[in-house]
Amino acid sequence: MTDKDVLSGNPGAAGFGSNARSWALRLVSVHGLLILLVVLVIGFSILKPDTFPTAFNARSILSDKAIVAFVALSEMIVISAGHFDLSVGYGIGLAHILSIGLQTRMHLSWPVAALIVVGVSLLVGLVNGLLITRGRIDSFIATLGVGTVLYGISSWYTNGAQVLGTLPKDFLAVAGTVGGIPLPAIYLVVVGLILWLVFEYTPLGRYFYVLGSNLRAAELVGISERRYVLLAFLGSGLLTGIAGVILGSRLGVGQSSVGAEYLLPAFVAALLGATSVRPGRANVWGTILAVLVLGVAVAGLQQIGAQFYVEPLFDGTMLVVAVGLAAYAARRRARNSARPASTGKAKK
Repeated sequence: MTDKDVLSGNPGAAGFGSNARSWALRLVSVHGLLILLVVLVIGFSILKPDTFPTAFNARSILSDKAIVAFVALSEMIVISAGHFDLSVGYGIGLAHILSIGLQTRMHLSWPVAALIVVGVSLLVGLVNGLLITRGRIDSFIATLGVGTVLYGISSWYTNGAQVLGTLPKDFLAVAGTVGGIPLPAIYLVVVGLILWLVFEYTPLGRYFYVLGSNLRAAELVGISERRYVLLAFLGSGLLTGIAGVILGSRLGVGQSSVGAEYLLPAFVAALLGATSVRPGRANVWGTILAVLVLGVAVAGLQQIGAQFYVEPLFDGTMLVVAVGLAAYAARRRARNSARPASTGKAKK
């Protein structure tokens, strides 16, 4: 096909070009993050062949970013229902402190300590949900306030010092490896599969999406905002608690300064993930891919000589980009959804 074919009005040539462009745009919009991840891996492997394409580097990225992905998925659940949770960073901070403190200070077994931590995190999710659904407080304000309270509790519990002590080997093994694969990454795949099934094949997932896209439509079809927004925050609390236990196992110490740094990457990944796989909609695999893209990019930049402050600079920039792309993808999805209806109406 040539430009002359298109300009001369050859419908077959023009149609072929249009179809090719549509296919390319769909490929980029649906698989853009996966393509970017592959490009980043290849690029950094070429630039740093001795350190980047190694099993050690891969394990480090997977082990560290799996915890970020847990927090990002907890944020993704809430975003899908049309809200935000600013308490997740402080939530994982308190959870990892308690997972260690309950063992070293109260001498509880690690399974009991883990269950208590998850229970506390569920309570935090319940409080968030009630403040929003019953108190009618905006989710930004409610969760920011709850997160600040959690930070205060963490500081009080630790008294500004590290929570140390002898931890059982079984607890430390929670964040270990199996066959060279970090266990946190395996947990993430399992949780990701469960969430994917919930969001794609159950009414609960569809209810979250309807609430997030059109609250009025959800009310008209009988979807209870109070019930399902509350469930979304409970799900967020559950994942945050699990992530806190894994983080406690990985660090082996508890400190109040840990946790807040997980908030921004979680937001970025959840929003950036909405631009891929299911463009315009927060989704599980898009979120996990976004975490991997951020992790690979930062690790690669640091290995080629970038300073320590590159990560917050990169995450902040990506947050702005992610918000813009997610908004564009949502508008494009809405236009595509409305087009068949308007076409059918015109034919009548």
